[in-house]
Amino acid sequence: MTTTTPAGSVFLVEDEAMIRMMVADMLEELGYRVVAEAGEINEAIRLAGSTEFDIAILDVNVNGKVISPVADLLKARNCPFIFATGYGAQGVPEDYRDRPALQKPFQLETLAELLASTLKGATV
Repeated sequence: MTTTTPAGSVFLVEDEAMIRMMVADMLEELGYRVVAEAGEINEAIRLAGSTEFDIAILDVNVNGKVISPVADLLKARNCPFIFATGYGAQGVPEDYRDRPALQKPFQLETLAELLASTLKGATV
């Protein structure tokens, strides 16, 4: 896999278009490249199974649907991922409470730190 940025490539799932654009801008500012985006669960499942990326950021609640099927697919593929939630740790699906989570709204520095630590801890 070729990555054009030193930081890596990201798959972003967020149902709110404005938030998705803002997070994509933050990622680009940090040197990451967004290689796939999804705003609904079926599209996210399709992309999670067919796209190559270094890490994923998953909104926990996508148009009222829990992100678990996408997280399950990424876990099976051994792809690192981070949850983004406005509901705190309790908003993360129970099976994934051990995974990193960003509390919305989050700052650029928080995003940078969590991405770096998650990628550093990922086994390749």
